[in-house]
Order: sequence, then structure tokens, then C-alpha cells
Amino acid sequence: MAVPRLPGLLLSACVARLAGRMFGLAIVLYVLAHFHSAVLAGWVAFASIAPGFAISPIAGALLDRTGEAVAITIDLAASAMLLSLLVVFSRMGVMGAPLLLTLTVAYSLTSPLSAAGIRALIPRLVPANALDQANALDTGSYALINVLGPFLVGPLFALTGADPTMVVIAALYGAGALSLLAVGSLTWPAVSAPSGTLLREAAAGLGYLVRHRTLRGLAVAYSLYQASWGVLVVAVPVYVVRHPVGGASTDAVTGLLWASAGLAGVVGALVTGRVRTLGRERLVIGASALATGVVIFPVSAAFGVAGLAAGLAVVGLLEGPLDVGVLTLRQRRADPGWLGRILAVSFSLNMAGLPIGSAIGGLLVSWSLSAAFVVAAATSLLSALATYALIPRKEAKRDLSYEPADPPNAKATSSR
Repeated sequence: MAVPRLPGLLLSACVARLAGRMFGLAIVLYVLAHFHSAVLAGWVAFASIAPGFAISPIAGALLDRTGEAVAITIDLAASAMLLSLLVVFSRMGVMGAPLLLTLTVAYSLTSPLSAAGIRALIPRLVPANALDQANALDTGSYALINVLGPFLVGPLFALTGADPTMVVIAALYGAGALSLLAVGSLTWPAVSAPSGTLLREAAAGLGYLVRHRTLRGLAVAYSLYQASWGVLVVAVPVYVVRHPVGGASTDAVTGLLWASAGLAGVVGALVTGRVRTLGRERLVIGASALATGVVIFPVSAAFGVAGLAAGLAVVGLLEGPLDVGVLTLRQRRADPGWLGRILAVSFSLNMAGLPIGSAIGGLLVSWSLSAAFVVAAATSLLSALATYALIPRKEAKRDLSYEPADPPNAKATSSR
């Protein structure tokens, strides 16, 4: 926290992530309140995520072209403006489904700038020997916000209504942008100068990731790990429904289970920062994924709701070191001049496992709940296997066999 500008970046990250986590639930509640359509709610939720995933290579190229801090500020300011427009149009009575979808898609298109930009900027601010500690702090705060966001939206929406809730979220985005501006975000230079058109840089960034052994291996291993979480997203509430706890509400029990997993993730990340993973990331990632598979099945599935609660808490605890290891290894082995593109593309590839796992989980639970937990465990075990099989023990910092033919301005990169 003594590193200059890092506290301001982390404060901005926390506020922006809290706004984003709140928006994910609030936009669904907004549609149900104003349009009374579950179908439209589903499409709006899709529109708030998918377009950003689709253009992530272009967003990554923009990060490296403008500089991460500038791009993050643009995203936060744009999000605040779009949500403010949503409220204005709503209050004017002109908000229809096409306009709502348009605003939501526009919101999604800038989202990768912050999602990747924050984690691309951290290695530029902290010394190399403190990188895992900074990532642990970042990961721990992210896990805490995943719990806090939905917890705040429900009461806020119930007490104030749809439009005031959106005003609060827009204000949080604005506060995040101001936090970066307060520490001089616009004076932070880009890592490398543009070397071509935006589309050409985006394609080059995607090619760089595909050719780089470590980055390619991380994309496969982490996607498999996220598929485990995708199955659990469906399997856990179904398990609670089929194994009721006295007179407790199914929704309340499910919420408590996920909250315990999120809080355990905070602890796991912060403990990892104390233990230090630097230079041992591959071992930490593989061991965490392996242990997660064992905990999911048989522990979580074989001992009732108490076993499920204990299992999810341990799974959340293991998520902390795994996420820190993935972040640190990716940041250490990638060329700094490509970091924005790498993180933006990796974010989309990694998170692809989550909806795929959820789709598989939905099919499995209707057939066999136990089979769903077995598959969730198996994908974590495959993640551990992919970590050891696909990620090399060591990789040269400047291995030209993994470099694109036309790298960005080498002088700008090496001058760091």
C-alpha cells in the first residue's frame, strides 16, 4: 500500500467492481419492474456481458495503444454516463426495449477496458518481488465485492426503487473515474506506441497468446477450472432444494452458501500474499485445482448440506491462491508491451468455461445430481492435469519463437 498510486488504483478498482457487480443484478430487477418480462430480462443480461467478450481483442489493443489508466477512466466515465441516460429516459417515459438493449450493449462494449486494464496496470506500479502480494490484495478485494454487491442491491432496490438504484450505481462509476483522475491517471504513458491499425493490433495480440506456451496453457487450464464453477452454479441451488434445511428458505440457504465461499476466497487470497507464490505459481495453480476436484466430490456431495457448506468454503479458500498464481504467472511471462491485449483476450477465454459449465450442469442435474458434482470435480482435475502438461516450468522472457512477426515498438517497451 506504500507504492505510489497503487492505493488510488485499488480504490478505483473496488468502487468500479462494486458498481459492476451491483449492475449485473440490478439490470435484471429493473427489467422485471418496468417491463414485467423474464424473456427481456434474459436478453438484457446477455447484452450486458456478451458484446464485451466478443470485442475483447480490440479492447486489449486499445489498452496498449492509449495506456491502461486512460482506458480505465474512459470505461468508468462512459458507464456512469450510460446509466445516467438510462435513468433520464426512464423518467421521461420513453424507455423501450430497443433503447434499453442499445444502452446495455454500449455499456458492455467498454467493460473489458477496466476488467483487463486494472490487472495490466498493477505490474507497472509494483516491484517485481511484490507482484504476488499486490495480486493477492486485488484478488481478495474482488472476492469480497462479489459477496457485497448482490447483498447491497436487494435492500437498495426494495427501499428506493429501480431508478434510484441505477443512480447510485452510476455515482459509483463516477467516483471510480474521479479516484483515478485524482492520482493523475491521464499522465501515465502507454507502454508501447501503436504499430498499426487497431484491428491489426488486436489480431496480433490474439496470435501472440495462441503461440505463447504459458499463456495458451493458462487459457486451457483456467477455462476448465471455471467450468467447475459453472456446474456448481446450477448444482448447488438444486441440491439445497432437494435437501431442505428445516424451515429455512431455499434462497436464503443458497445465498449463505455462496457468501461463505466468497468470504473464504478473500481469506485464501490474503493468506497467499503472505505465503508468497512468486516463482512457484505453476505448482500453486495445479495443487489448488487438484484439491478443488477432491473437495467437490466426494466431500461436497456426500455429507448433506453441512458437507456442501464445508466443501464450498474450502473450494472458495482454494480459489484465492489459484487466481493469484494465474495472474502473477501471466504478468511475469508476458511481454509488457502486449499485456493489455493478453489480459483482455485471456479474460474472455477464461470466463468462457463458466457458461459452458452452467449449460452442462443444467443438463446433468435433471438426470443425476451426483453426476453433476462428479463432472464438476473432473473438470477441476483436468485443469490440474492441463497445468502440469501444458504450462512449461520455465520460459524465456524474450523467446522469439512465440513473438508475432511485427511486435510493438521495442524501444518503448525496453525503455521501461
